[in-house]
Amino acid sequence: MSTAVRLPERVTISPDVLYQTVEGRAVLLDLRDERYYSLDDVGTRMWQLLLDHQEISIIADRMVELYDVEAEELRRDLAGFISKLAAAKLVELPPDFLGA
Repeated sequence: MSTAVRLPERVTISPDVLYQTVEGRAVLLDLRDERYYSLDDVGTRMWQLLLDHQEISIIADRMVELYDVEAEELRRDLAGFISKLAAAKLVELPPDFLGA
């Protein structure tokens, strides 16, 4: 029996992050510490969807449409991706999500 993955309703990209696509992949620059981050193809697509839609349910639905993946697996991957972005302070999570 699998446990449902908890995702925030919305994610906001940090205003201190610049984004550029280089050869089809996202390169992020955190202006606070001048660190660069590179995303793979799937991470780049997730980032682009974050730019367009802050609502995670929309992003998850779009990713399931784009890739041959089960919805629960996609939610786990998306949760991991968001967690890594939040740990690097590239995105901001809602306060109610952080407090839970």
